[in-house]
Amino acid sequence: MFTGLIQSVGRLLAREARGGDQRLRFSWGSLAHDDIALGESIAVSGCCLTVVAWDDEGWDADVSNETLALTKLGSLAIGAAVNLERSLLPTDRLGGHLVSGHVDAVGRVEKVWDDGRSQRWRFGAPPSVLRYVAVKGSIAVDGTSLTVNAVDAGGFEVNLVPHTVAHTAFGETKPGDPVNLEVDTVARYVERLLAAREEQS
Repeated sequence: MFTGLIQSVGRLLAREARGGDQRLRFSWGSLAHDDIALGESIAVSGCCLTVVAWDDEGWDADVSNETLALTKLGSLAIGAAVNLERSLLPTDRLGGHLVSGHVDAVGRVEKVWDDGRSQRWRFGAPPSVLRYVAVKGSIAVDGTSLTVNAVDAGGFEVNLVPHTVAHTAFGETKPGDPVNLEVDTVARYVERLLAAREEQS
């Protein structure tokens, strides 16, 4: 599990075909890794990946065809910035919201404009995601925990404060770019409970 509070911006360093899928290599950026362990989980722009090798320059993860096809990792260019977050410890503060690292869909940046000192961002998203999106609810965009300010049939809007833009890959993201989306886990459970109630009635 993760919090959606980005700890570092890394970069995709290499992409290697292996046995039908791929091994990706990422730089650490400023991510603390002195105590990194084999098999540890790191969220890469919202995708939970497993550390299979590392050194001072960066770390490697094996990525399945499923993940490559259903997230933006499959089309990520070498050198592209990625948001990094190590998995949540039981003693950590939950400053964002519970994020599983399981991407629901790929959305797209539609528009960015100034809103005071912050920025307003609009993302296009498929109906399968938007059914779970609510005003003042939470959503993870490229692994970043954000609060929804508006939602309609085609997408949703959020505000990014200057700190978020400066300390995440959003600083290099522009209209037209793809983004990984993960809906709030609580919304899934609410839907399932309501569906079960209807089945019993």
